[in-house]
Amino acid sequence: MAILVGTASWTDKTLIESGAFYPPGCTSAEARLRYYSSVFPIVEVASSYYAMPNASNSALWVERTPPVFVFDIKAFRLFTGHQTEPKFFPKDLQAELPNTGKKNLYYKDVPPPVIDELWARFFAAMQPLHVSGKLGAVLFQFPHWITAVPKAMGHVEHCAERMHPFVTAFEFRHERWFSEKHRESTLAMERERGIVRVIVDAPEGVTKRANSVWETTSPGLAIVRLHGRNASTWSGAESAAERFNYDYRDNELRELAPLIEDVAGRTARTHVLFNNCYRDIAQRNAVTMMGVLRVTQ
Repeated sequence: MAILVGTASWTDKTLIESGAFYPPGCTSAEARLRYYSSVFPIVEVASSYYAMPNASNSALWVERTPPVFVFDIKAFRLFTGHQTEPKFFPKDLQAELPNTGKKNLYYKDVPPPVIDELWARFFAAMQPLHVSGKLGAVLFQFPHWITAVPKAMGHVEHCAERMHPFVTAFEFRHERWFSEKHRESTLAMERERGIVRVIVDAPEGVTKRANSVWETTSPGLAIVRLHGRNASTWSGAESAAERFNYDYRDNELRELAPLIEDVAGRTARTHVLFNNCYRDIAQRNAVTMMGVLRVTQ
């Protein structure tokens, strides 16, 4: 049983601007990653969601972190069904995109040859991490409009097939995936395909939030992502910083610890990632949680 605790970014704008985590003079990309990885054993890469990652950056991450450090990588936004502006595609592929007359493209809008090339480049970008043993899981964070209906399920299963044999984790946002009617079928799909469960902690009583089901679907890994509990900003916030601005109280972290330990007892590894990225809140909460769980860097 191994529990790794970290945060969902090490380059968040509000974190850097706060000056509260990185020591004085720690201003370069290399210095920040080296310092972060001296405090935590794992990080989630968010930049790969916004733009296609590349192998050269991955190689630098491998070089700048300890041998046992782990990266969880967010899947590119087009793959997860999010709206994607043409400017977020690799520049050399933008001329091959269809002119739909709309601001955004979706997966279904993009020609199959471009889709194939995007998957190929995504896999190539992960290779340095994979070869070095530092690739944890690839996280697919599906939006609220990807629901538990046959058409959307088809896309989810398509992503699972594309990702094989990489370790892949799914986080759903629509409530129906873990409703009373669909919970068991969703868990069965994940178990059958070896998909890692992403267990979420988020505000109660809000929309665009799947139920927190503390089950495991893969013997090798479970992921717990803590989004904070700021119900007032969960829907409609102008920025991610506003949405996730929530400082977990120590007693809340102590209440979560037994649930995490129970999950960890059923998997070889458990990743605990704080996504309440506002200033240094996530980093402070992660350090506290490491103490509560009695785990070290």
